Amino acid sequence: MPENITIVGAGIGGLTAALALLQRGVDVTVCEQAAVLREVGAGVQLSPNGCRVLASLGLLDELRACAVAPEGKEIRLWSSGQTWPLFDLGPRSTAVYGFPYLMVHRGDLQMLLARAVERARPGTLLLDARMTAVEQHDDRVVAVLHDGRRLASRVLVGADGVHSQVRAQIVPPLAARFTGCMAWRGLVAAHRLPGHPRRKVGVNWVGPGRHVVTYPVRGGELINFVGVVERSDWETESWTARGTREACSRDFAGWHEDVHTLIDGIEEHYRWALVDREPIDAWSKHRVVLLGDACHPMLPFMAQGAVMAIEDGVVLARCLIASTDVQQAFRRYEAVRVPRANRCVRAATRNR
Repeated sequence: MPENITIVGAGIGGLTAALALLQRGVDVTVCEQAAVLREVGAGVQLSPNGCRVLASLGLLDELRACAVAPEGKEIRLWSSGQTWPLFDLGPRSTAVYGFPYLMVHRGDLQMLLARAVERARPGTLLLDARMTAVEQHDDRVVAVLHDGRRLASRVLVGADGVHSQVRAQIVPPLAARFTGCMAWRGLVAAHRLPGHPRRKVGVNWVGPGRHVVTYPVRGGELINFVGVVERSDWETESWTARGTREACSRDFAGWHEDVHTLIDGIEEHYRWALVDREPIDAWSKHRVVLLGDACHPMLPFMAQGAVMAIEDGVVLARCLIASTDVQQAFRRYEAVRVPRANRCVRAATRNR
C-alpha cells in the first residue's frame, strides 16, 4: 500500500480516485489550481456503469437527489419536430443493468464528490494550488506548486484534464486535430419553458450539418443544451469561451420553434471547438500515472467521458491497494483501463 498519494486536479476523475483511496485508508492530497470550486460545464450523462462505481463509494442516494432519472431518449426532426423513440431508460435501465441511467449537472457531481472527500478526511483538498513542475526520484515524486510548496509522495496522479501538465512527464504533446465541428452549450431554467421541452427525456434533434442534444439536470430544474455545428474555422477548445444568443440563433436558423425557445432561454451561451486526438497506450512512467481526460480525452459523442474517468479512479485505487509495488499497480491498471477507455475514444470518433 502506498504511504501517500498526490492527485493533481479536483475534477470528477481526480476526486473519485481520492475518495476511493481515502476509503481504503490511504493518505491523499488533492491539488486544484482554482481558488474556488465553481459549477464549470453543464450536463453529464451517467450510464449504469458509472452509477455502479459511485454506488460502490456510497454516493448513489446523494446522487439521485440532485440528478434526473430520465424516462427515455428520443429523436426529433429539425424542421417539423416530428418525434421517434430512441430507447427506454428509467426503470428499464435498473432492471437490465442493475443501476440507473442518470443525468446530472457537472458542478453538482463535482461538489458531491468534493464533500465526500472532505468528510472522509478534512483538509485533503488544496485550492489555489497550481502545479508548476514534477520531480521524479527513486523513492518518491515531488509536485512543485506555484507558491513554492513541495509535496512529496510515493505516487503522483495526473487528473488535470485535456491540457494536462502531468502528461508531459509520460508522452510528448498530443497533436489536436480540429474535427470541423464546434459546439454551443448552455443551461435553461425549466420554469421558463412550455411543457413539452420540460419533459424528463433526452432529446437528439437531427438536421443537415447540425444536431442538438437536450436533457434535464438538477432534479429537472435546468435543461442542458448542446448544439453541434459543422464549420471550417477553428474555435477555442474551452468550455468557458463566451458566445452570443444572436450567433447561436443564427447557426440554427430555420429550425423548429422548440429549439429557438431553448436558445432564447439560455442565460450564458458558451462555444468551443471539438478536437480529436490519437489514443495513447502509455499512461504511466516511474511514479507518475494519468487518469481521465489527461490520458483519454474523447469527443462528446459516446456520453462516456465522465464515466470513464470515474471508472479510472476506482480501478486505480484498487490496483494500488492490491499490488506489492507501484510498477505492478500501474501495469495492472493499464492492462484493464487502456483497452476499455480507448475503445470509447474510437467509438466517439466514429459517432461524430
